[in-house]
Amino acid sequence: MSDPCSAVVGKAASRRSLQVLEYKENQNIPYVALRPIPRTLLEKTVKKHLATFSLSNDKLDQFKRPRYVLEEEKSINVMLGKKMERNKTCRGILTLKMETAATGAGSTLQLTPLDAYSESKKSQCKSASEAAVLSEDGESDDDAPADLDDFSGLSPYERKRLKNISENANFFASLQLSESAARLREIIEKRQPESKRKKPKKREIEIGCRRSMRLLKVDPPGVSAVAAATQSALEEENTLLPSGPFEMTPDNQGDDSELFKGFLQTWTAMGKTSSKTTKESSNLESYQANLSGMVISEDNICKVTSGAVFSVALHPSETRTLVAAGAKFGQIGLWDLSQQPKEDGVYVFQPHSRPVSCLYFSPANPAHILSLSYDGTVRCGDFSTAVFDEVYRDDSSAFSSFDFLAEDACTLVVGHWEGNVSIVDRRTPGTSHEKFIQCSLEKIRTVHVHPVHRQYFVTAGSRDVHIYDVRNLTPRGSQPLVSLTQHTRSLASAYFSALTGNRILTTCADSNLRIFDSSCLTAQLPLLTTIRHDTNSGRWLTRFQAIWDPKQEDCVVVGSMAYPRRVEVFHETGKRLHSFLGESLASVCSINAMHPTRFILAGGNSSGKIHVFMNQNDAGCLV
Repeated sequence: MSDPCSAVVGKAASRRSLQVLEYKENQNIPYVALRPIPRTLLEKTVKKHLATFSLSNDKLDQFKRPRYVLEEEKSINVMLGKKMERNKTCRGILTLKMETAATGAGSTLQLTPLDAYSESKKSQCKSASEAAVLSEDGESDDDAPADLDDFSGLSPYERKRLKNISENANFFASLQLSESAARLREIIEKRQPESKRKKPKKREIEIGCRRSMRLLKVDPPGVSAVAAATQSALEEENTLLPSGPFEMTPDNQGDDSELFKGFLQTWTAMGKTSSKTTKESSNLESYQANLSGMVISEDNICKVTSGAVFSVALHPSETRTLVAAGAKFGQIGLWDLSQQPKEDGVYVFQPHSRPVSCLYFSPANPAHILSLSYDGTVRCGDFSTAVFDEVYRDDSSAFSSFDFLAEDACTLVVGHWEGNVSIVDRRTPGTSHEKFIQCSLEKIRTVHVHPVHRQYFVTAGSRDVHIYDVRNLTPRGSQPLVSLTQHTRSLASAYFSALTGNRILTTCADSNLRIFDSSCLTAQLPLLTTIRHDTNSGRWLTRFQAIWDPKQEDCVVVGSMAYPRRVEVFHETGKRLHSFLGESLASVCSINAMHPTRFILAGGNSSGKIHVFMNQNDAGCLV
């Protein structure tokens, strides 16, 4: 039986001899370079020597690299944009030689390296190492790529080495690709900052946009261009008119002097025939029935002034209906309802340059009409002489309201917007005051004298109501007898009841009408009734001012913001007695006046129109 160790050694020697014979047959090779490369297999060191051939250019086409390696290098070069250097280690390890055999056996792959084992190993180690190599070579490699099928001449060990090299090349190529892609992404992000998305522009609304006709300077329907130009001219005129008397020259009528003389004679005659007696309060039921009989028609509506109505007064005549209205631009309009057509009975005068906030017919002579304006003047129009005489003038102040301190209308109390009060006597020469008193109020809106005890008067300030005694007024300052501080917002007016003065009516911007008991003027007046009523007229309407009916002690008349438009009458208990309605009433009547003896109501709106409600029994007085 032969020794197995000697058999292994003999097989190795025969293989070396074959390789040497193969080497000798290659006579075309100019030189041969041998370099041992150590490798570790299965934790054992095996030295295998591979010979690297340097071939001439005409022989290069005989050697080919594996196809899958070329495809991988090509894809890497395309993606990176440059050639990768050939792996020197791979070139040193592998030198492949392809030969095409003419025989039908096919092509064979021959390796030229000389296998050498280390001489330092002992003979027993050689046999063990060779056995291990042979056992490894005998294993099949199912994981080899399909392209390796062409290299059937390679040993299993060499094919596995070739597979490991290709896997390492793929790994490093993918790693370089990922690093290059990440670096390229960073460069792109740095060079191209994030662009903010632009907000789309809003489309302009072309249809449905409302525009102010006033700002566009377009005439409203029903108003002529001449009237609009006159109104704008009056708005721009803020200077005071010259002092002294003015002739009564109408601005709206022609040069027909005869017609105007007839108008003046009518108003003068009405002053002589007017009744000076005052009716006592009637039964509430009969009073309510008379209110129900008051109606309005188109003939009783007329435009008297070009601006908003700030004050209204009814002539106390028992036979004819004569209405006076003070306007925003200093005009005073007089309307005789008996004239037909109704426009012929309207005469407009310009005695002031600013709003006429207070207007009264003289209780002593109804042929005189006294007017007060914000321009700081008080004038008296005399129909018998056709002159507007100047009663009181203060160029440094603005007046707000006035009332008669005496029944003969010779003495006046005038309230200033700055919170002061003046006492004026018409019998003294000149146009100055007799007394000038600084009150404790910051502002005075209305002044009203007690109808019985005429030394007392009530003033409406910004939020407080004060009652003063004329006998105790001092120029340096005066303290009120009574102060009413229950109001939470701005006041519009405060009036004593018309017959006895036992009640005080206030109109406040907190949408409340308040009635106080003033039968005994003590430090604290009890609040009798609070009537909830919308008094917020807005910017373009004249403020509401609730008034007492001079025929009925306990009834209040006030305009309304409710629809349909109306004028309302309340009892002092807060009960609504009547609402003046009508198809012809289509606007808010902020300022109202009641006839002292007849059932006639005149209301003015913010466009200069006067609306007259009257009892059907008084219709005959228009003829």
